[in-house]
Amino acid sequence: MTRQIERIKLMEQHLDHASQAVMQLSAALDDFAAAQKAISELSAYYGSKDWKQDFADDEQGLLPNDLKRGVLSEDAIWNLLSDCNELNARMQELLTAK
Repeated sequence: MTRQIERIKLMEQHLDHASQAVMQLSAALDDFAAAQKAISELSAYYGSKDWKQDFADDEQGLLPNDLKRGVLSEDAIWNLLSDCNELNARMQELLTAK
């Protein structure tokens, strides 16, 4: 009987942990899905003629000093796109793992 109670307690812990993880992942996937259009637009912008012009204008000091310009760094969009690719690969691995 003691082993049975311990088993049930352990399975309850597993259920609680897994339920929380599933809810968190579901919310994160909703956010990620909603961001896909923005990610696609950033991908098209990065390295485009517009980005190159914006970058050059920033280098020449033509943009307002208080303008947020993380998209003009040479790493921010690249890192985001790399992270997205890694996440897509991880999700694919999880879907094919058994």
